[in-house]
Amino acid sequence: MTYRLHHGGSRGEANPFKFKEPVSMEESTDESEEDESEEEPKLKYERLTNGVSEILQKDVASCMTVHEKFLALGTHYGKVYLLDVQGNITQKFDVSQVKINQISLDESGEHMGICSEDGKVQVCGLYSGEEFLETFDCPIKIVAVHPQFVKSPCKQFVTGGKKLLLYDKNWMNRWKPSVLHEGEGNIRNVKWRGHLIAWANNMGVKILDMISKQRITNVPRDNISLRPDMYPCSLCWKDNLTLIIGWGNSVKICSVKERHASEMRDLPSRYVEIVFQFETEFYISGLAPLCDQLVILSYVKEISEKTETECCARPRLDIIQPLPESFEEISSDALTVRGFQENECRDYHLEYSEGESLFYIISPRDVVVAKERDQDDHIDWLLEKKKYEEALMAAEISQKTIKKHKILDIGLAYINHLMEKRDYDLAARKCQKILGKNTDLWEFEVYKFKEIGQLKAISPYLPRRDPILKPLIYEMVLHEFLESDYEGFATLIKEWPGDLYNNAIIVQAVVDHLKKDPQNRTLLRTLAELYTYDQRYGKALEIYLTLRHKDVFQLIHKHNLFSSIRDKIVLLMDFDSEKAVDMLLDNEAKISIDKVVEELENRPELQHVYLHKLFKRDHHKGQRYHEKQISLYAEYDRPNLLPFLRDSTHCPLEKALEICQQRNFVEETVYLLSRMGNSRSALKMIMEELHDVDKAIEFAKEQDDGELWEDLILYSIDKPPFITGLLNNIGTHVDPILLIHRIKEGMEIPNLRDSLVKILQDYNLQILLREGCKKILVADSLSLLKKMHRTQMKGVLVDEENICESCLSPILPSDASKSISVMVFHCRHMFHKDCLPVPNTAFPVQFCNICSAKHRGPGSAILEMKK
Repeated sequence: MTYRLHHGGSRGEANPFKFKEPVSMEESTDESEEDESEEEPKLKYERLTNGVSEILQKDVASCMTVHEKFLALGTHYGKVYLLDVQGNITQKFDVSQVKINQISLDESGEHMGICSEDGKVQVCGLYSGEEFLETFDCPIKIVAVHPQFVKSPCKQFVTGGKKLLLYDKNWMNRWKPSVLHEGEGNIRNVKWRGHLIAWANNMGVKILDMISKQRITNVPRDNISLRPDMYPCSLCWKDNLTLIIGWGNSVKICSVKERHASEMRDLPSRYVEIVFQFETEFYISGLAPLCDQLVILSYVKEISEKTETECCARPRLDIIQPLPESFEEISSDALTVRGFQENECRDYHLEYSEGESLFYIISPRDVVVAKERDQDDHIDWLLEKKKYEEALMAAEISQKTIKKHKILDIGLAYINHLMEKRDYDLAARKCQKILGKNTDLWEFEVYKFKEIGQLKAISPYLPRRDPILKPLIYEMVLHEFLESDYEGFATLIKEWPGDLYNNAIIVQAVVDHLKKDPQNRTLLRTLAELYTYDQRYGKALEIYLTLRHKDVFQLIHKHNLFSSIRDKIVLLMDFDSEKAVDMLLDNEAKISIDKVVEELENRPELQHVYLHKLFKRDHHKGQRYHEKQISLYAEYDRPNLLPFLRDSTHCPLEKALEICQQRNFVEETVYLLSRMGNSRSALKMIMEELHDVDKAIEFAKEQDDGELWEDLILYSIDKPPFITGLLNNIGTHVDPILLIHRIKEGMEIPNLRDSLVKILQDYNLQILLREGCKKILVADSLSLLKKMHRTQMKGVLVDEENICESCLSPILPSDASKSISVMVFHCRHMFHKDCLPVPNTAFPVQFCNICSAKHRGPGSAILEMKK
């Protein structure tokens, strides 16, 4: 049976947990109190039922001990029940007619010790016939069997009433008792761990070392005003050397340590150090370790609001973190156990199962199991607090370990929660992650969004590939936008693939809306896109051209619509002449130059743009239209007329000259006259029409014709500004004296002195350049002469592999004793002296026959060899 826990937010608050099973009227009032704390509880609770419920209907629990395999429950009517972990009865012992005070199990769980209020002590083997039975003349409060009782040398147990007795089985198979302690009142509790026994009497807590048989400590009771029988001591071994003591409202954690050899003397080999000590707000009924923390069961009293008297409240189960002088409360839970109003501190017990973190809270009428919360419990709490995002994240992280929850269920609950909060956008966004590829769930959620009029919210997140929903879903969303948001509708059409919906249905819907608003550009643009998806490119192209939409060129290229635009070239050019011309020229094979020129016949300005770009790409492709282009350039683009005339080799010069003369284009006319060979007329036009001496001089320089210079001088001789220009620029092309002699005496020439100085400077510069060139030439000649001399002075290798260039026999004789004369020239050709012709006595210098015949100079053979 499961509890719903209500966790306390601060120390001292008593918070109830509620049982899921039906409860009595007595409990219903208490269970109605709930705390809305945001802090998650650390433990969850289940009531131990089945056989336990049957037992506690007729009897009252007095004690219980826990083994990892089973439980042992003692009652006030002297019964001991062995239970499985679900509370089912597996075995029953009728031990006495009165209260069972304590039950003890060894570590193996094969031997059990029992003591009762009538003085009976029983130690028996659960799986063997071994048994010890003794009856004392006083109540026996405690019994503890050796942890390793199953092993033959460890047949020992202790009992406690007025004395602490150790029973040891001797070699004769008899039990021998020995007194460990007496004289300080009744023994109230005992815990045996390893070789250490800890017990509590009216005065305090003692620890006995069973190896040395010495008592190693005495921890006195703090609050002696409390009756030890009403507020008993709680003992718990955390490990073999750490004892936890809880008595009254005081907690002490003691560590057993080895004493250094130098300190021993007459002292025990071990001693105890209290490492933590603090007080709690309530009285301690039991405690247990939880890793490095403590679990404390507390008995609580409170003032009744009705009677204003002190009464018993719910017991608390706290998890605390011990500190040197205090503690930190981790969690605190108030437990609604049956009959808690009538219970005393001594009626509660806390037992735990090592290794499983299970804690058993025993009260007279109830047994509750507390356990650490797992990831399923954590998710439960998050869902209860409506922290769906965190719950979903926790489930994803622990999806391999959670058993109760499914990620999808949590996600769907999260979506519903967001929709209830009217956070529709976030709910739609979460659908992508939560619904994944489940088409049924997607469609179900879409209809939920439709019911609340929020299809727009989910539209951006609908899957478009893997999975694809039914076309009806997408059409439903598109119709929603078409009715209220044209721009949103256009966006979806652009983003969604055309195969998601029935294109014909959407086209018809758009057409119907255009009947109401035929000039709506958004709808027209969207209709064009729909036609494109439907491969009705002609209709799409018409709309794009009507809208002058930038995507028209992309559409033509993508779908090869050049046959459809043959009669729409003017529209394209009007829309964007640059892009249109580039497209037409790039696809010349699909739409010929002649067809384009023909279509643009009535729009000469567009015709010029096309032909101009064609000429820029290739000077020869449109050569048949070069004559037409002269007029087009003259009319629409004069700056590019002269470059065209210069670059074109196909335009008729006479026609061009005629047009330029008609329009009085002087620069173009000058160029044409010079190109036709009429340089003198061109020069005359420059001087008479442009009056630009610099341009005239430049023209004369380009033509490099003496007659032109003469004409230029004659024309300029009576014009002082022209004379100045000539004097400044003529020096390097014509002798300035020719000009100076013709200047009339007394003529006033602007800047004459400066011009004459420049002539002299130019002359001096020419002289310096000539002298510099002469020096460089002489130096280079001398350097080459020295290089040739060094080359000719080098030795030449002559061996048996060389041959005579005349007789072609080896240059050296095979008989080394025979002498022979050899002639070697600087060209590296070799001859026998006898093979050469006799030199002329008048000119005794002899040359290489081969090189002389080829009219080559000496040393040229070396260059030939290097090459």
